[in-house]
Amino acid sequence: MSVSSPPSSARATAVRPRPARVAVASLVGTTIEYYDFSVYAMAASLALGPLFFPSENATASMLAAFATFAVAFVARPLGSALFSTIGDRVGRRRSLLICLLLMGCSTVAIGLLPTFDTAGVAAPVLLIVCRVLQGLAVGGEWGGAVLLATEHAPAHRRAIFGSFPQIGPPLGFVLAAVVFTATSTLSGPDGFLTWGWRVPFLLSVAMVGVGLWVRVRVTESPAFEEAATKQELDRAPMIAVFREFPLRILMATLVALGGLTTWFLITTFSVSYGAETLHIAPRTMVLIACAAAATHGILIIPAALVVERFGRKMPMIAGSAGVTLLVIPAFSLLETADPVLIALGFCLTMVPFTLVLGPIGTWLAELFPTRVRYAGASTGFMLASLFAGLAPLVATSLVSGGRSPLLLGLYACGIALIGTIALLFSPETKTRSLLDD
Repeated sequence: MSVSSPPSSARATAVRPRPARVAVASLVGTTIEYYDFSVYAMAASLALGPLFFPSENATASMLAAFATFAVAFVARPLGSALFSTIGDRVGRRRSLLICLLLMGCSTVAIGLLPTFDTAGVAAPVLLIVCRVLQGLAVGGEWGGAVLLATEHAPAHRRAIFGSFPQIGPPLGFVLAAVVFTATSTLSGPDGFLTWGWRVPFLLSVAMVGVGLWVRVRVTESPAFEEAATKQELDRAPMIAVFREFPLRILMATLVALGGLTTWFLITTFSVSYGAETLHIAPRTMVLIACAAAATHGILIIPAALVVERFGRKMPMIAGSAGVTLLVIPAFSLLETADPVLIALGFCLTMVPFTLVLGPIGTWLAELFPTRVRYAGASTGFMLASLFAGLAPLVATSLVSGGRSPLLLGLYACGIALIGTIALLFSPETKTRSLLDD
């Protein structure tokens, strides 16, 4: 069902920014959002267990901390439903500004929370509330950022501009790793558990300020404005996208899940596993994960050039198949407890991984028409994030009792294989117009 949304006078007279500026603004936003999210992932791996879930059993404490990590992924689809409704009815830009504010406030709040020793059961309850708010924010951020960049881009450069927001997650992770490493070094082990872990959360204030300054300078996307002018917007985009495009939602979820599971095993679970089980220095494991994330970030634009030249489907299939082949030897290298070999395995896996996750934002945007594009792209990716967010919990159970990390590789391989199969049945979207219904 359509609803009109006539352009305001301000919208009509606004000077359209260059696509590059919009892409950079989207990149800044996703970087901040994923910095905040990555800060929590690292804190969960290194500090939050004993601080908020004290237990004589270290594995139980770690599982509880990873459970709060997973809670945000449950909230992601809800955030996708909420903010995609705003984005598909009111505009991408307004939705993104709300997401950025929500993420910043909830992240800073975590840095101010009392621990279990101070507040008892209230401490983990408040932590979970903050995590839910973070999940809601990320659920709306990713899809909106991708659409804003893609819908402003020229048709022959959509994959390139649409890939800029995808640089945000690895860049945010690297920034979080740098801040965590510096903080833990300066505070020392005792100081880190006392106050140092709070610093990365509190620094989000400055980053959100920069993000808001950049975001308010960007206008609404031309595709959304045209749909609004033609009265082609839908009153209930979430209902419409599931009713009209259920197979595309399923396809999007399975493809994204194949890559995201590997991402969270490398950047989240391996940090705690290396430190607790392999007795590798936590900072070393953070740097290994950081190297893998940096490899992914550096390769995103080259991957976008490949899919711009050869189409979306075949390069993404090649990338997904490559992940399927490489994850087993990559996680098997954990048994060596050699940081160099572990980093090598993870970084090599990021090469084919980037052919899937680099252009996936553009691919998802091209799968759905404008009136439900925010809902479709966000829902597919966030449902995948929900299941991928359980990966650290599953992985902890798989290797408990001293079982081989080869099981991690088999687990990641199976999920990546499902994504590869889904891509085989996917359409080629390169030539689709973003203005078509």
